[in-house]
Amino acid sequence: MSILSVIKMAKSTYCYYKEHKHLESVKRRENKDKEILDVVKPIYEENKSRYGYRRIILAIDDNTLSILGVGRDRIRNVLKSNGLLGIQGRNKKYNSYKGDNGEEKKNLLLSKEIVDGKEKMVRHFETAGPNQKWTTDVSEFKISCGKLYLSPILDMHDSSIIAFDISQSANFEQTKRMLDKAFNQFDSLEGLIFHSDQGWQYQNRTYMNELKKRKIKQSFSRKGNCLDNSPMENFFGILKNEMFYGHEDEFKTLDELKQAIEEYIEYYNTKRINLKRKGLSP
Repeated sequence: MSILSVIKMAKSTYCYYKEHKHLESVKRRENKDKEILDVVKPIYEENKSRYGYRRIILAIDDNTLSILGVGRDRIRNVLKSNGLLGIQGRNKKYNSYKGDNGEEKKNLLLSKEIVDGKEKMVRHFETAGPNQKWTTDVSEFKISCGKLYLSPILDMHDSSIIAFDISQSANFEQTKRMLDKAFNQFDSLEGLIFHSDQGWQYQNRTYMNELKKRKIKQSFSRKGNCLDNSPMENFFGILKNEMFYGHEDEFKTLDELKQAIEEYIEYYNTKRINLKRKGLSP
């Protein structure tokens, strides 16, 4: 004897209610997805498609997140199903290595340590406060009408850009302007570790003397090892993936590109969420 016979319900009636409840469930899910989309889409658009689901979730205030009452996976699925995916890209490094000046080059952020019973090289990018470890490098931006070179200084404490210079030539004048902008902000930088690769700019005698004069310790990546300067490489990757790659044809002049880079660095320093800092910008 079937359960329908026991409760004296016609099979057609059972099927109707079953389908009705299913449609109600689908409708509730669609309404909830729309509610989620109304919250996340403005955040995605405001940040010009630069945020993936993790940063979007961090950008939602706690009260709104509580009202939505859904988990991270549900928000991620709504973003994905609506094509709201964070920008993905690639980073092409500008190589400024042109030889060795013959002086010893120490990596002050690298040490040999025993990890799980094995000797390994360990990088130390962590800091206890600002102005303890800086890093610098140069990156090239190429569009149809020419090239620009960005030379920034990044503080490893909060990944903020301390100073930068944009030039059509990757020459030492650019590096000197960048240094002046940074040094003019602080009365003393004694004890600071200033890291870079072995590019010719950083082996320049004037550059090295400027650091020594301020009792700044100079540190170099090992030749050909970009991981030794990964904080700077990571910044270049973020910047190019979020405002340059896929947009090259939108910049008709170098001035337009320069303005876009400047605006992005302002956005990066003051607004862009940093996952490691629990949703705070640098």
